[in-house]
Amino acid sequence: MEIVIIEKKTFEALLAEVATLTGKVNVLTRKCSDRHMSKWLDGEDVCRMLRISPRTLQTLRDNRIIGYSRFNRKFYYKPEEVSRLLPVIDNYRTERDRT
Repeated sequence: MEIVIIEKKTFEALLAEVATLTGKVNVLTRKCSDRHMSKWLDGEDVCRMLRISPRTLQTLRDNRIIGYSRFNRKFYYKPEEVSRLLPVIDNYRTERDRT
């Protein structure tokens, strides 16, 4: 193991810079996650918008008809994907979805 000795003043300056960098990264992370996640729709929202069942939504995913992302075992969809499917969704509706 290698030991490096530095002055206390230099070490404190290094810690201050690391703290500043950590703060900036946290702020950017919050901004990005707030901005991007608020635009994503969860499965319930998509089912409600397309008037389909969760099973039909799963079929759309399985057949790669709708794009999605998965975070912590939950699926999220971009609003653009849902609006793209609105004109053609009748082809994938089940009898239960149509009533």
